Amino acid sequence: MIKRTLYFGNPAYLHTANEQLVVEFPYPAGTEDVVKPRPHTAPIEDIGVLLLDHPQITISQALLTKLLANNTAVITCDSTHHPTGMLLNLDGHTLQSRIFAAQTDASEPLKKQLWQQTIAAKIHNQAALLGAVSAEGSLWGEPDKLLLNMARDVKSGDSGNVEAQAASYYWKRLLVRWQPGFSRDRYGMPPNNMLNYGYALLRAVVARCLTGSGLLPTLGIHHRNQYNAYCLADDIMEPYRPFADKVVCDIVAAHDGPLPVMLTKEIKAQLLAIPAMDVRIARSPAAKDTERSPLMVAVEKTTASLAKCYEGSGRKLLYPVME
Repeated sequence: MIKRTLYFGNPAYLHTANEQLVVEFPYPAGTEDVVKPRPHTAPIEDIGVLLLDHPQITISQALLTKLLANNTAVITCDSTHHPTGMLLNLDGHTLQSRIFAAQTDASEPLKKQLWQQTIAAKIHNQAALLGAVSAEGSLWGEPDKLLLNMARDVKSGDSGNVEAQAASYYWKRLLVRWQPGFSRDRYGMPPNNMLNYGYALLRAVVARCLTGSGLLPTLGIHHRNQYNAYCLADDIMEPYRPFADKVVCDIVAAHDGPLPVMLTKEIKAQLLAIPAMDVRIARSPAAKDTERSPLMVAVEKTTASLAKCYEGSGRKLLYPVME
C-alpha cells in the first residue's frame, strides 16, 4: 500500500489518539463560543512522509514516537518554506546490526560497481525525459541518443566522470523551451526553487526507505561529505531525480507569466505528489519485464536490492526506468 504524504502549512496542533494522527486548528480570537468541528484524523500506519511548514505548528512527543516507530519521515521547513531538517527511525529493521556490518565492510570494487549502475540508470532516465520534452508539441519523443550513449559508457566508479558531462548537456536543454537561458543553480532563479523542493522531498523518501531496509543513510557509496548525514540517500536518489524534473517541467509548461520566487500552494501540491507518481521498475533483479509502481514503493524495492548487494545475495540494483 502506498504511504501518504501529509503537508501542514498553517498553525495546527498535532497529537495522537487511538493510533491516529489528530489535527486541531486554532480558532481566531473572539470565536471561542463557536461550535468547533471534530478534529481531522489519519491512521498513523498510512503515513510515509509528514511535512511541517509553519512556525506555529505544535506536535506532541507521543505522536513523534508513534510516527518514528512507523518509519515515517518527519520533515521541517525553514522561513523560506523549504525542507531543512528530517527525523528518521533509528531502528527500522529487525536485522539492522547485521546489515550495518555488511554495509560498513563493503569493498571498494563493490561500491564502484554500485555507483556505475546508479549513474547509468540516472543518465538513461535523463535521456528519456530530455527526448520527451524536446519533442515538438508532445511528451512522446525518442530518448536522447547522445545521453543513451553516455549511459552505456559509464565505467566502474564512473572513473570518466560521465555524470558531470551528462548533467552539463542535460541542463542546457531540458527547460530551454519554456525558460531560455535556464541554468541549474541551487540558489538561482525559478524554477530552481521547484527543483530544490522536489529533490528535498525525494531525499526524505529515500532516507526513509533506507532505514526501513536496515541501512545507515550516512554511509554513502560515492558521496562522502563528513558534514552530510544522508550521503547514501544522496547516492540512491540520483536515478529518481529525473522523475522530479518531469513534474517541474509539467508545472513550468502549464504556467503563464513569470515563475514565482516563493512557491505557491498549488505548486507545492504538485511537487508533494512526487512520492505517489507512477514509475516502471523491474519485478525482481532477474526479471526482464517491468511493472507500474508508486515511486515510494519503487524506492523500497531499490533500497531492499541495495541491502542484498551489501550482504552478497545480489549484484544488481533495482532502479526505475522512465518511459
